[in-house]
Amino acid sequence: MATDLVVELARRTLEAAVLLVAPLLIIATIVSLLINLAQVLTSLQDTTLSTVPRLTAVAAAAYLLLPWMVRRLGLFTVALLSDFRPYLR
Repeated sequence: MATDLVVELARRTLEAAVLLVAPLLIIATIVSLLINLAQVLTSLQDTTLSTVPRLTAVAAAAYLLLPWMVRRLGLFTVALLSDFRPYLR
């Protein structure tokens, strides 16, 4: 397999991974910022208070976004496996 083909395959794989994970990371970041702001305003510095809502928000987002994520991953897999000729050289 040629080097440029390996680089292209790695690039496409990383793009797909970033596209799938980005919504969850954005939700986790927004929830973390809101919780940290509330902690600064109330002077409550409990780690459980910051961890549980963040995990709950990410779990709920993953549950809601799972059909979209599976569909995108399926499209990527079908596109990758539909034409095997470049990988056989």
